Amino acid sequence: MNVLAPRRGLSFGEVVARHHARGELVVQPRMGFADPGRMTRGLLATRSARAATVGTITIDSYTRVGDHEAARAALAAGADLNGYPLVDHDPVTTTALLDGVLTGDFPVQVRHGSADPRRIVRALLDFGLHATEGGPVSYCLPYSRMPLSAAVDNWRRSCETLAEARGPELEPHLETFGGCMMGQLCPPALLVALSVLEGMFFWRHGIRCLSFSYAQQTHAGQDEEAVAALHALIREYVPHARTHVVIYGYMGVYPRTPGGALELIAESARLAARTGASRLIVKTTAEAHRLPTVAENVTALEHAAEAARGVARIGRLGDTGIHAQAKALVDNVLSLDADLGRALVTAFARGQLDVPFCLHPDNAGRARGRLAGDGRLEWQRIGAMPLGDLVDLPGDRRMTSNDLLDALRYVERSFDEKYGLPGIETVNRLTQGSRT
Repeated sequence: MNVLAPRRGLSFGEVVARHHARGELVVQPRMGFADPGRMTRGLLATRSARAATVGTITIDSYTRVGDHEAARAALAAGADLNGYPLVDHDPVTTTALLDGVLTGDFPVQVRHGSADPRRIVRALLDFGLHATEGGPVSYCLPYSRMPLSAAVDNWRRSCETLAEARGPELEPHLETFGGCMMGQLCPPALLVALSVLEGMFFWRHGIRCLSFSYAQQTHAGQDEEAVAALHALIREYVPHARTHVVIYGYMGVYPRTPGGALELIAESARLAARTGASRLIVKTTAEAHRLPTVAENVTALEHAAEAARGVARIGRLGDTGIHAQAKALVDNVLSLDADLGRALVTAFARGQLDVPFCLHPDNAGRARGRLAGDGRLEWQRIGAMPLGDLVDLPGDRRMTSNDLLDALRYVERSFDEKYGLPGIETVNRLTQGSRT
C-alpha cells in the first residue's frame, strides 16, 4: 500500500491543546468495531456528541498479538471481532471510512494494546493517521509473554517510523500507557514513574508530541496528588516536548448499577478537570456487563463533559510522598544505562521496577500494593525497588485471597451501595443467614 498524503487539519496534540486553552476537557471513547459501517457510525456519533471529542479506532485482539491470518479468516467468515482489524481490512474500505469522518478538528487515535506495534504503526500512517498509544513496558508486561527486551526494540522501531512521518503541517502523537499498568492496586508512584519513563523513551526516539497517562484509582485526594506529581516530573524530564496529561476512567471492577457507573464516570471527569488534565478516556454504564453500544458511548461522553464543566483546578496539595517516590524510581532507571531501553530491561531484571500482581516472566513479582482503611493505595512490599527510605511499610505484609478480592471490588462496592445494590459483605451475611 502506498502511503497517503497527510490528511489536512490539525495534529492530534494541537486539537487537544486548543480545547484545553478554551477550558474544555476532551473526552474520548474506547471504541472499536470490526464492521466498517458500525465503526463509521461510532466515529460520526462521537464527532457529533455535545462535548469536545476526538475519535478512537480500537484494534482487535488478533491484530494486537500479530495473528493476521486469524484476523483475515475472521473477516472472511463475517465473524464479529472485538475491534477494527486495521492492518487486514480492505484498504479501500478503510480509506472510505476515514474520508467520511475526519475533519480538521476531529482527529482519530488508533488504540491497540500490542507489544509489537510495527505493522499497526505502518498501517495507520498508510491511511494518513498520525496518533496512537501504548509503550514498551505497559503493552508488554500485562498483555503478552514477549521478552521485555524484544518489546523495547519493537517500540523503538515503531517510534522511529512514526517520527519519520513528521512534516511541516503534521506532528505525530504518541500517548504513554504506563500510568495505567494493571488497571488497579498499583500504588500511584509507580504509575507516575512508568508514565514518565515511557514518555522519555518516546522522546529519545524522535517523538515530539506526547501525552502522559494516569488511571483513576481508589482515592480522589491521592489521585490529585499523583497527577500533580506527574505534571511536575513531565516539566522536569521532557521540558521541550508538546505534552498533555490524559486521565483514564477507573479500569478495575466497575459498578453494576447505572447510577453507580454514572457517578464514577462523573468523578473521573471532575478529577481530570481539577488536576489540569487535557483529555479523559471515558468508560460507560455497560462496563460491568458487556461491550458498550455506540449510543452508550455517546451518553457517557456527554455525561463526563457535563460533569467537568465549571470545575476549578485545585491549588496547593498535601504531600504524602508520591512525587519523591516516583522521582526516585525514574532517577534510578536513568542511572543504570545511557540507553533508556536497556535501562528499563535492567531495572526489571533486578526488580528495581516491579509491578504488583503482574505475572510476566520479566517482572520480579516481589512488590505488592494494598488498600488502606481510608481507601488509599499503599505499598505492602517494595521488593528491590529503591524506596526503602521513602516508604513506611506495614508490620503485617500478608494478603489473603479475601483481602485481595475485597480490594478489587472496593470501588464497585463504594459506588453501587449509593444506589441500593448491597456490597459483597452484605450479600455474604444475607447468604449465610439464609442457611441457618
